[in-house]
Amino acid sequence: MKNEKWITIEQAAKKWVLEAAKLLKDSFENTLTITYKSHIADLVTDMDKKVEQFFIQKIQESFPDHKVLGEEGYGDDVQSKSGVIWIIDPIDGTTNFVHQQSNFAISIGIYEDGVGILGIIFDVASGDFFFAKKGEGAFLNDVKLPMLENVALSEAVIGVNATWVGPNRRINHENVQSIVRKSRGTRSYGSAAIELAYVASGKIDAYLTMRLSPWDFAAGIILLNEVGGIATNADGKPIRLLEQNSILASKPGLHGEMLDHLLK
Repeated sequence: MKNEKWITIEQAAKKWVLEAAKLLKDSFENTLTITYKSHIADLVTDMDKKVEQFFIQKIQESFPDHKVLGEEGYGDDVQSKSGVIWIIDPIDGTTNFVHQQSNFAISIGIYEDGVGILGIIFDVASGDFFFAKKGEGAFLNDVKLPMLENVALSEAVIGVNATWVGPNRRINHENVQSIVRKSRGTRSYGSAAIELAYVASGKIDAYLTMRLSPWDFAAGIILLNEVGGIATNADGKPIRLLEQNSILASKPGLHGEMLDHLLK
């Protein structure tokens, strides 16, 4: 992917992410306007909206033929994977942004005809900049990430939210409990983008969650593809890019072992 078109898109995307991050950091000193969407824990702030609108304005000015699928709904009504699509989460981990001012990320996955080309996950508070480009590898702060190595579940640290370990409507919690019991340990960071980036960079070994939207996983999948990770639906079926999915992302050998637990 060394052609001029994608070099220009890459340079623009990285520049805009850093500019958006400054907007978010500057907002720490201000009072946020906070509302919620589907339920009281599903928060959205004025900064979620402001940052998404910032990206849309930049993209429309520089790449008017590109489409934008954004969490806050200011982009396009994207029904087809054709063309170049920016899939944007302006703040992934809004609850963390509100309560902690840490563990939240700007997440951008850029696809062409359904193929992931560029992925950026920027952990704004820590300054960790995860980036991947199809065929050229994945990077953390400009250091190339190694290919992921196999690990057994008994030696693995799994990213999973406690919601899925107890009774719920989306997955057999007893199967999730069996994974938790056999693993070395579990973690939950409250940001799907960060947890996918952590799998790609080897900070955790797998991530299991239900009900993710495209903007939650679009960038992370691109990172995983470049380091040999595997991401599917929790039932092992392929991820549907423009729909909600339950995601199992992990190191290669571990993926099959976890699926054995989930599908039993």
